Amino acid sequence: MGIGRFFTALLVCAVVASSQAQAQSSRTIKIIVPSTAGGGADVLARMLADQIGKAQSQTMVVENRPGAGNTIGTEAVARAAADGNTLLITTPEFVINPHLRKLNYDPLTSFAPICYLARSPQLILVNPATPYNTLADLLDDARRKPGELTVASAGPASSPHVGIERIKHDAKVDFTFVPFQGSGPALNALLGQHVTAAMASYPNVTGQVRGGQLRAIAVASLSRVDDLPNVPTVQEAGFKDFDLDIWFGVVAPAGTPPDTLAQLTSWFKAALQDPEILAKLKAQGLFPVGACGDDYAAFTRKQFDDYGRGIREANIKPN
Repeated sequence: MGIGRFFTALLVCAVVASSQAQAQSSRTIKIIVPSTAGGGADVLARMLADQIGKAQSQTMVVENRPGAGNTIGTEAVARAAADGNTLLITTPEFVINPHLRKLNYDPLTSFAPICYLARSPQLILVNPATPYNTLADLLDDARRKPGELTVASAGPASSPHVGIERIKHDAKVDFTFVPFQGSGPALNALLGQHVTAAMASYPNVTGQVRGGQLRAIAVASLSRVDDLPNVPTVQEAGFKDFDLDIWFGVVAPAGTPPDTLAQLTSWFKAALQDPEILAKLKAQGLFPVGACGDDYAAFTRKQFDDYGRGIREANIKPN
């Protein structure tokens, strides 16, 4: 090959590589949130999409597809092309639903894990007008008044619902679960003393707890919350290994190429290490995790097994 032809070939390769890079950066990545706007999953998705978009010069779009206990949006991603352009934000309902519904996807095989993004503790709460200062106080009263006490949360078939039923089963008490369409209505019912207690995630109640409108009597995590050092865990109240964080992950359709998954993983990990994002997460009551790939897959499997066991033991039935 002559020198002229050699440099021409190099130029053609450079143009092709540049075109491919431009196509890669100009593609639109859609993040599906299978719940309504304004919730923890939605806030986190938009926060990370904005950061990745700026840092990687990448078009990121967040789309809410709520309905049927998060299954509508989840199934849409399971059916999407495995090209890395459609992602799903996952929450505990991702592994709860298979135990309670007939689905057209499998959370363990229909998706490729990217990252376990963040977690949020859940709290058991009462109205300060009640005499309950500890979880033991609440359970003792439930034993004295079988079926009279009411405990609310978003639900049914939500993470807090499963947690409430597990406590009820393990403590051998009888109280009534009251489901609401979201944490907001459940907390309003508690503020108005229409229910005895409620379980909700920490970001949803920080203002009311700090302001004294609600009293936190237990943390449904393995460790206490730094901002609430005097609130013991459910485990400390005698429920061994009780761990019921709300968690958020991101997955792609199964079959997404490994190099595409590796790129997405690096983007999300970098976003979670950004100081601005860390400050925003803290302000929202969210704790970054950043466990990715096989580690996130193992976490999902454990959550699937743990929730399944809890659902069976508490005899929670499909809706």
